[in-house]
Amino acid sequence: MITKVLLLSLALLGLAVAGIAIKIWGKKDGKFAGTCASQSPFLNKNGEACSFCGKTPDQQTDCKGSK
Repeated sequence: MITKVLLLSLALLGLAVAGIAIKIWGKKDGKFAGTCASQSPFLNKNGEACSFCGKTPDQQTDCKGSK
């Protein structure tokens, strides 16, 4: 029973990693779009600036890491 659960867990984890790899492979230059947390209203309820690029939610177009 435990080995079946372990194998199922590993298979699902493998599918998740494969899905992320396919997403990166399919994107131009292998970049994720919109990875700043400040773009998400669920994660940034106070409208704070991104800690990576310094942009506020109303300034966000992409996050290149330059302040």
